[in-house]
Amino acid sequence: MAEQTQENQNQKSPSQTPPKKSNRNTVIVVILAVIVVAQAIKIYIDHQESVAKDTQLMSTEEDLAVTMQKLTDISEELDQKIIEIEKLGGNVEELEKAKAEVEAELNRTRKRDRKAISDLQDKVDGFQELLKAKDEELTKLREVNKVLLTENTSLKTEKNELFDSLSMVNESKDELASKVAIASQLKVENILILAVNERGREREMPAKSKQIDKLKVTFNIAENNVAPIEGKDILIRIVDDKGQVIFDIAKGSGTFMFNNKEEFYTANQEILFDNTKQQLSFEYTKGSEYEPGVYLLEVYTDGYKMGSQQFEVK
Repeated sequence: MAEQTQENQNQKSPSQTPPKKSNRNTVIVVILAVIVVAQAIKIYIDHQESVAKDTQLMSTEEDLAVTMQKLTDISEELDQKIIEIEKLGGNVEELEKAKAEVEAELNRTRKRDRKAISDLQDKVDGFQELLKAKDEELTKLREVNKVLLTENTSLKTEKNELFDSLSMVNESKDELASKVAIASQLKVENILILAVNERGREREMPAKSKQIDKLKVTFNIAENNVAPIEGKDILIRIVDDKGQVIFDIAKGSGTFMFNNKEEFYTANQEILFDNTKQQLSFEYTKGSEYEPGVYLLEVYTDGYKMGSQQFEVK
């Protein structure tokens, strides 16, 4: 029995050794598998983190680009608002300050973190709110200027109408003054030209040259209720058939202005016009014989002609 028992033990011993070796291999395999899985997980996590960083970086750059473009648009809109509000007479101090801030942001570096971009986006929102407020202000300014333009146009129209009325009044006044001036011009009537010989005998023209020692001219100043009572210098001119004025400075002849031209006169007489049809008389001694021909007597005062009459010397 003892031998049998020993034999049985010897038979069991070889069968128990293989399982111990198999368990060790299994453990090693499991450990290796865990290590591989852990590495795989780490690689996956690292990859995901890298992808997330790249995605976040791209998102940050896109946000910055969009924000900077908004700033550029705001800068252009600010320029337009400043020009328009200035034309309408509004205050652009706030807009100019905002413009300076926008330009400063545009000139800064383009590399910014999320926090800086977030702050910049807040500023953009503020600028956009300012532009909205200025749009409302522009609307009011346009309305005010429209009213002012209407009033100004109305005032200009009234001014032009008043100016036209004044012009018409002035024209009427000038026309009336011209008519009054013409109406107030004196005229002569009842002109009589006499030849006076050496003995003082008078005869009406025509007369022979040898019968004329001197000429005597008489006429009345016609009644004129428009003409003022005032002093007048009455001039006479004797013109021969060649158009030459008979004058002698030593005998009181002189010059006067007629139609912007200096002319000679034969004789003159100062009177006070009193609108009584007063009669004037002139005598002129030539000092030499009159050539036969047709002569012209003209009467002037104040640069205009009062009347004229021809006479003949035979």
